Amino acid sequence: MTATEPATTLLRPHAEQAFADELAALDRVDDRVRPPSWKLSPWAVVTYVLGGTLDDGTVITPKYVGPRRLMEVAVATLATDRALLLLGVPGTAKTWVSEHLSAAISGESTLLVQGTSGTAEEAIRYGWNYARLLAEGPSDAALVASPVMTAMRTGAIARIEELTRIPSDVQDALITILSEKTLPVPELGGEVQAAKGFNIIATANDRDRGVNDLSSALRRRFNTVVLPLPADEDSEVAIVSRRVEQLGAALELPTVPAAAEEVRRVVRVFRELRSGITADGRTKLKSPSGTLSTAEAISVITNGLALSAHFGDGVLRASDIAGAVLGSVIKDPVADTVVWTEYLEAVVRERPDWADFYRACRENAS
Repeated sequence: MTATEPATTLLRPHAEQAFADELAALDRVDDRVRPPSWKLSPWAVVTYVLGGTLDDGTVITPKYVGPRRLMEVAVATLATDRALLLLGVPGTAKTWVSEHLSAAISGESTLLVQGTSGTAEEAIRYGWNYARLLAEGPSDAALVASPVMTAMRTGAIARIEELTRIPSDVQDALITILSEKTLPVPELGGEVQAAKGFNIIATANDRDRGVNDLSSALRRRFNTVVLPLPADEDSEVAIVSRRVEQLGAALELPTVPAAAEEVRRVVRVFRELRSGITADGRTKLKSPSGTLSTAEAISVITNGLALSAHFGDGVLRASDIAGAVLGSVIKDPVADTVVWTEYLEAVVRERPDWADFYRACRENAS
C-alpha cells in the first residue's frame, strides 16, 4: 500500500491500518510508562485488544473476547526478555491476537514468518542475494535480512505463525536468538544484537497433523499462554456476529438484515458437535474429525450472507447456511457422514423450530 492509498481499498488491511484511529486515540491519552520502543503502554495494549471507552469518549472495539488476565499475562511477557507462545486448538484466534499485539506494541504487524514443513532456516536467520554474493562475496549489501533479524535491528515484535509446523532443526535456530538476543553472522565475522523492544510472538497448536514438538530447550524460552475456545454460547455468538459484520463491510457485501437466529443456530451446532453433548445436556453425541472452530462458524455465516445477498431474497435463511455447515462438519467422507446423519436425525429433527434447517440440510446431503 502506498502512503496515499487508503486502507479501505484493501481486501484485508493489516491491523495497524484498519484500526489506525483507535491506536492514535490510545496514544493521545496514554500517560503510563511505556517499555523501550513500545508505541503504547502495556495498559493501553490490553485496552486496545479487549476494548473499552477512553476518558475522552473514544470507543475502542474489542479485538478478542476472553479472560482479561490471559491478555495481561501475554502483554507482560512481551515486556520481559521471554518470548510469547500462543497455544490453542485451531480457530481460537491465535493469529488474530498476535497480529493485534504486534500492531499495538510496534506499530506494525508485518514482520512475519509463516511456518510450514518447507520453512528453511534462512526464513528465521537470514539469506543472501546470490547474484551479489557471487559477484562481490559476502557483504552487508548481499545479505537478505529475515523478519526476525529486522525486528532485532529495530526493536520490534516478530511473529512466527504455526511454529510447530517448522522442522525441529529449523526451530532450534531460535534458541540463540531467544537466549542470547544475538544472531551470529559468521560469513561476515559479526553478529546482530537485538535492540530494546525486540521480542517474538509464536503461535502453535498440537491438534493438526504434521506438527513437530518443540524441544525442551526451545520451550523453556517461551512463556506459553493457552487461548481457550469461547466459554459459553453467548460469548461465541457475540464473537461471530462482530467478526461477520466486519468482514461483510470489508468485502462490501450487500446489506442483509440481522441474522442473529442463524448465527446462534450455527454456533450451537458447532458447540454441540465438538463437545459431544447437546446444549441441554440430555443427549450424548459423537464428534466429527474437524475442529468446528469459531473461525469456521464465521466463515459459514459470511458465505451464507453472500448467498443470500446475491442469489437469495436478501434475508439470511437456513438454506443459505446448510451447505457450508455440511462442508465444515464432513471432513472425512465416511466417518463424519455417519456422525452428521446421527446428529441430524436425533437432534435437529426433534427441534420444532429447526424444521427449516433440517429440510435444508437433508436437501444438501442428497
